[in-house]
Amino acid sequence: MSDCIFCAIAAGEAPAREVYSDDDVVGFLDIRPVMRGHTLIVPRAHSGGLVDLDPVLGGKVFAVGQRVGTAMRGALGADGVNLLVNDGRAAMQTVFHTHLHVVPRHNGDKLSFAKGLVVRRDPNPDETAALIRAALA
Repeated sequence: MSDCIFCAIAAGEAPAREVYSDDDVVGFLDIRPVMRGHTLIVPRAHSGGLVDLDPVLGGKVFAVGQRVGTAMRGALGADGVNLLVNDGRAAMQTVFHTHLHVVPRHNGDKLSFAKGLVVRRDPNPDETAALIRAALA
């Protein structure tokens, strides 16, 4: 889709801090992260929401999310992860290309998580992306 930023990222036509890539799926850091390492997993084929997402491709997106979440445990010292799909405007979807949020969590991080919902930045995203890529290798 020509006006979709995630399609442009998936095609290599827009910049992103990529942490994962294969023929079907790309993963990159969220530009407004809730927590350091907040990653988006996106199918390369455009899908506006769950209603038009091919189930096989959806399974691949989730499988990559699982791998990235596991990598965050070593790379970022995460104690857990949140996997989240916002589907539709009522669910706070803002980019209408299906994507899975992988958000690393740490024991006792409720206050910093809440702060992250407001501040939404990573002081060193290049380093964060490199750490996750290395953990996936």
